[in-house]
Amino acid sequence: MEPKTPKDSLVIMNELVLPNDTNMLHNLMGGRMLHWMDIAAAISAQKHCNSIAVTASVDNVSFKQPIKLGDVVTIEAKVTRAFTTSVEVKLTVWAQNIPSNTKIKSNEAYYTFVAVNELGTVPVPELIPETEEEKTLWEGALRRRELRLVLSGKMKPEDATAIRSLFIS
Repeated sequence: MEPKTPKDSLVIMNELVLPNDTNMLHNLMGGRMLHWMDIAAAISAQKHCNSIAVTASVDNVSFKQPIKLGDVVTIEAKVTRAFTTSVEVKLTVWAQNIPSNTKIKSNEAYYTFVAVNELGTVPVPELIPETEEEKTLWEGALRRRELRLVLSGKMKPEDATAIRSLFIS
């Protein structure tokens, strides 16, 4: 299996916020945003894995700025690290109001996807970071993964090599 770089999995998805996407205040509904983010992350993960990839976890998603009716939402998704059968995908969300020529960063999150076929999980290609930012994200991915696993009860704190010091003194 050939290694890949983060740019191989880059997805840029645009959506226009329409009335059906908004709440009573004419702001984009959070659930709609999560839906769009999940789609962008799935495409990114599948591009990296060369297989079907399903959502395994979603890290904290904070809504920093409301996105208004008529705004254009741009979601950037790319794989930050590959593990044995899973990948971490970083998402960054921008909202642009075209008439006023303003653009704001609205959200950031990390999603984890697992590569699967009809028989179960499948191995994924290695990820080779190239830029300094990609290397920083790659290094942090192990800590984020261990934290997710410890908080979900799937890993004991003493088994978390990268973040053990947070739990054991």
